[in-house]
Amino acid sequence: MSSSSIDPKELKILSDILALVLEDQPGQASNALDAIRKRAQRNAITGGAIKNLFVAIAPNPPPKASPRSRAQSGTQSADSAAARKQITTLTNDIRRLDMDLRNARAQAASLKSELDQTRESRAALQAQIYAQRGKKPLRQSLVTLAFIVGALVGIATTQFVHHVQTPPQTDNLPYLHP
Repeated sequence: MSSSSIDPKELKILSDILALVLEDQPGQASNALDAIRKRAQRNAITGGAIKNLFVAIAPNPPPKASPRSRAQSGTQSADSAAARKQITTLTNDIRRLDMDLRNARAQAASLKSELDQTRESRAALQAQIYAQRGKKPLRQSLVTLAFIVGALVGIATTQFVHHVQTPPQTDNLPYLHP
C-alpha cells in the first residue's frame, strides 16, 4: 500500500481516533477503540490492513510544502484574509440591513396603527356631521314655523288689544250734512 492511495479524510479520522486512544481518560480511550473496531468491521478492514497502512505511512510521510507551494499558500492565505474580510463586511451589512428591516417593520406597524385610529376618528366625525346635517333642516323648519306662528299670534294679539281698548266709534257722517 502506498501513501498516494490513502484517502486524506480517512487518514484524518484515523489520526483523531488514535489520538483519543492515547488519552489519559479511560472512558474516551475505550470509546475510541470501540469506534475503530466498528469502523474496521463496517469497512471490512483487518488488523493487518491497518498495520500495512502504518508501514506505508512511516517511510513515505506526506510531502512537505515546497517553496513554490508556500508562495501559493501565501497567496491563498492573502486570498483567505481578503475573503474573511469580505465575509465580515457582508455579515455586518446583513446585520445592519436586518436591523433596518426590523426598524422599518416596527415603524410600518406604528403607522398602520395611527392610520387605523385616524380612520376611526374620521368615521366618528362623519357620523356627527351627518347627524347635525340631519337636524339642521328640521331645526330651520321649526324656527320658520315658530316665526310664522309668533307673527300670527302677535297680529292677533294686537288686533284684540286694539279692539278692547278703543271704544266703538259712532258714525259722524249724518251729522256733517244738514
